[in-house]
Amino acid sequence: MVLGKRLRQLRERAGVSFDEAARAIEVTALTVRRMEKAEVGLRIPYVKELLRTYGVSGTEIEGFLALAREANQPGWWHKFRDVLPEWFSAYVSLESEAAVIRLYEPQYVPGLLQTHDYAAALIRVGFPNASREEVERHVALRLRRQDLLVKPEAPAVWAILDETVLRRPVGGPEVMRAQLDRLAEATERPKIRIQIMRFAAGPHPGAYGPFHYFRFGFSELPDIVYTEGLAGAQYVDQPVDVVTYLEVLDRMSVQAEPVSRTRDILAALRKEL
Repeated sequence: MVLGKRLRQLRERAGVSFDEAARAIEVTALTVRRMEKAEVGLRIPYVKELLRTYGVSGTEIEGFLALAREANQPGWWHKFRDVLPEWFSAYVSLESEAAVIRLYEPQYVPGLLQTHDYAAALIRVGFPNASREEVERHVALRLRRQDLLVKPEAPAVWAILDETVLRRPVGGPEVMRAQLDRLAEATERPKIRIQIMRFAAGPHPGAYGPFHYFRFGFSELPDIVYTEGLAGAQYVDQPVDVVTYLEVLDRMSVQAEPVSRTRDILAALRKEL
């Protein structure tokens, strides 16, 4: 996505039309458009010739081509394509590159913060006919995603969890106690912030369903919001729509219990188990 937008900027700066760019690499104008929108892979010979057409030369070309080769490499999640729906693979890609992840979850602990047993219990419900091996593959994917939290360049994660998340029994008391412990441990990490939306807070602006907000370290990438349904997902990147979600998150962060109260709330709920 980043390189596609950079190609568009270089083309526009050079005053080259889609048709002229297409003639330079002997493809259709639609192919050039799709390259700029990241809808197709970046074929290195095409990229090299386009850069020359746009007046780019020398080490700048080599640097761009190195990035293009890197972008063409499949992500680690490609190994899990047997259990990764196509509509969710984009989410994993965005999550892996995000600098900031903000989210609201009204039903379950976010995947990035789930324990093995909690995740397995949820997956058995979502895939009732899955074999034990298939369940473990789903769990392995979910746990592999959590590796990004311990990277040197780990994203800042700010999660607002409805109280329902903590009270809904998943996998039994032992599983829930371990899951609450995991959340408590997560609050000790400097880049993770967890807030609880108590029942007593009453109605709040995010009550329509879960959503995740991503911000990236690249100026070429817009902020993106992910929402999920039973049959697929929606990725929102229009600024006017994204701002609406961001404003809701800000309002909810004021209405929810402060971060300083999270560990006490988790400890109290654990005692009830």
